[in-house]
Amino acid sequence: MESVGQMIAKGREAQGLSQRELANLCKVSNTEISRIESGEREVPNPKTLRKISKYIGVNYNDLMYASGLGIQVTPLNPFVKDYYSELRGSQIDEALINVLGSIDNWKEVVSSFKEKLNDESTSDLEKDKIEEIIEDTEYQINSAEEIVKLLQSAKTKERLENAKRD
Repeated sequence: MESVGQMIAKGREAQGLSQRELANLCKVSNTEISRIESGEREVPNPKTLRKISKYIGVNYNDLMYASGLGIQVTPLNPFVKDYYSELRGSQIDEALINVLGSIDNWKEVVSSFKEKLNDESTSDLEKDKIEEIIEDTEYQINSAEEIVKLLQSAKTKERLENAKRD
């Protein structure tokens, strides 16, 4: 697994940014960027990670997880993957209903907040917060969509197993 510093360096380079350019965009010191990338600062400030994520094309939640500050919520997390893959029968159907309902609700939240971004009365500070909420919610949607795929796969697997028995 990549360290948070490696992830930032890789993302920064992919965007064609120097450490100094990234520091200027994020309004943090060049020294701080250097310390994070070198691993000297193993647990960066979450606010700094949020600022960095906006410019390097790496999700904030992934940076938080890599630095030990958050839980990985994608189905690539073996515990989440194992949990949903092991469900059977009505458990699969109930989980699908719950996850699909969550996706629909989160999409409505994102849509509502995107409208708020276009509202001229929304301040720049509010827009920054709204953009963070949208980013986090879209991350949850993507994770939930992956969980739906796992559940559908578990349902198909169960159907094939039942067909073999019959």
